[in-house]
Amino acid sequence: MKINTVKKITDCKYLNLFSISYKDRINCEKQWIFASRSNRSNPLEKDYTKPDAVVIVPFHKPESKIVVIKEFRVALGGYQYGFPAGLMDIGETIEQTGKRELFEETGLTVTKVLKKSPAIFSSSGMTDESVSLLFVECEGQPTSRFNEASEDIEVMMLSREKASDILYDNRIKFDVKSWIILNTFATQGTI
Repeated sequence: MKINTVKKITDCKYLNLFSISYKDRINCEKQWIFASRSNRSNPLEKDYTKPDAVVIVPFHKPESKIVVIKEFRVALGGYQYGFPAGLMDIGETIEQTGKRELFEETGLTVTKVLKKSPAIFSSSGMTDESVSLLFVECEGQPTSRFNEASEDIEVMMLSREKASDILYDNRIKFDVKSWIILNTFATQGTI
């Protein structure tokens, strides 16, 4: 496999499309289009060890419940269940982004960072976007009053039983990472 050219198709603030021409393993010319958070002319030159965004997996210690959000997603034309998340600001650490985004989307405060993943990819056939999963304990009362105007978020705190009840409800759209983590929580009681 050999990349020949990369062409930036759009010039947007948060997401761009790129066209790549490449040769496959039997030397046939191919084309591919993908989305990227990059504003560079060639996103393949970025540092893939640094995530574009942070997904926060919050466990509300006083309530012994996992925190999930139900958020309107334009690309789905409806609501999706997932975890609080957001893009990293320049100069922010994963932990700083996680604390900021958790508070902005849920009103909850991080009390302890449990673990974090390296930069990982969830849909590399469509995008080079990477995220770091930040597992935390938190406290406080959930609220959506700190949401931006472009956010429509309902905060939910789920027991193991409630998490188990919703996992196979085919009316609910789940983020893939969230479904896997909720399933682990429902079956094992851990995040």
